[in-house]
Amino acid sequence: MLADMPTVLIIDDNAAVAIALDVLFSLHDIAALRASSPEEGLALLGSEAVDLVIQDMNFTADTTSGEEGVALFREIRKRHPDLPVILLTAWTHLDAAVDLVKAGAADYLSKPWNDERLLATVTNLIELGQANRALSTRLQRERRARRELEQNFDLRGLVWQDPATERVLSLACQVARADVPVLISGPNGTGKERIAEIIQANSQVADGPFVVLNCGALPSELIEAELFGADAGAYTGASKAREGKFEAADGGTLFLDEIGNLPLAGQMKLLRVLETGRFERLGSNRERQVKVRVISATNADLGAMIRAGTFREDLYYRLNVIELRLPPLAARPGDILPLAIGFLPRGKRLHPSAEAALLAHAWPGNVRELKNVMARASLLAHGETIMVADLGLPAAPAAVSETEPDRDAIAQALARAGGVVAQAAAELGLSRQALYRRMERLGIARSA
Repeated sequence: MLADMPTVLIIDDNAAVAIALDVLFSLHDIAALRASSPEEGLALLGSEAVDLVIQDMNFTADTTSGEEGVALFREIRKRHPDLPVILLTAWTHLDAAVDLVKAGAADYLSKPWNDERLLATVTNLIELGQANRALSTRLQRERRARRELEQNFDLRGLVWQDPATERVLSLACQVARADVPVLISGPNGTGKERIAEIIQANSQVADGPFVVLNCGALPSELIEAELFGADAGAYTGASKAREGKFEAADGGTLFLDEIGNLPLAGQMKLLRVLETGRFERLGSNRERQVKVRVISATNADLGAMIRAGTFREDLYYRLNVIELRLPPLAARPGDILPLAIGFLPRGKRLHPSAEAALLAHAWPGNVRELKNVMARASLLAHGETIMVADLGLPAAPAAVSETEPDRDAIAQALARAGGVVAQAAAELGLSRQALYRRMERLGIARSA
């Protein structure tokens, strides 16, 4: 038996049936285990890795009630709630089949079975189970990584759920204690300053000041004075000496937002400070010494600016020892609802339709836009529940009709699927249980 082959457990007291199924599966790279009684089958389930069970409904001679199979199925479901089980028997009452499927059976096939239909059902269920296990493993890994981040680092109350955000956050925490410059890139409004705060909070200078300068919010002629300070008379209106951001950040962190707006003269002086820790105030010849960790951020294409001659390449490489790329909010959809709920005042909640509208929006303004939308909705909502209209978002495309399939649609889907209920249900956009219930209501008998 190959370790990477899916494995089916056949529980049937009829040796001919078990052998026939074993041969069928072996021809299609599916391993089979065989048990002739419920007790033997349960023992194998306790000791072997099994992807799917095919079980008979009757094990005692001259018994057709199916009670033994029902008891076995319930015991399997109790011990292995996520394991798919196919019921296989000549006992084919639709009502009983529907009841068992409602109780969690994956499907219900009759003897003699159709090989193609059985293989299709088994293959679909195994693939679905493997996908679910992979998803469960990934989610467990993500939850473990999140716990480790929350336990080991000061995350400054950051709200997130999306793996893309977690990757940025994990790298930010990893490099926080290294005394190197960090460049945070990403669109406006994505939360670059919050990532910078987290780096500062987990750095070796966490007790020092955290000073912010938005290079895009000042005229170019004033940015140098803001960065390095100025002596009295250094420029028009400078009536007294003033301290710059580098002096204010001495012993801590200086966060330079929109670094692409720094003029070339300021870029040259910034490069010197990064290399030597030394600078002069504007209008002064006295050299000053500081110890500052610099984190910068940009929404610009610095590579294109270097090619255009508007940003120094040597400064870029000095700032970009470590680069953190923060994706737009639309690229981390798992963050949308947790952030939206976090922005709501206590007592307010989102209607499910409002949640759907938030997830459907493109968020060109990113987290900043989401914060503003939730503030507006909180003011306009009548009562505690935020409705779609309160959000003020552009109208979303009309939803696809959710009308249930009629008798003809179900019959045609079953015909195309060769009677395989799982396959017909997938085509109709229903679960197997939902399709069985619909068939029962419409009086549609499943073919033998």
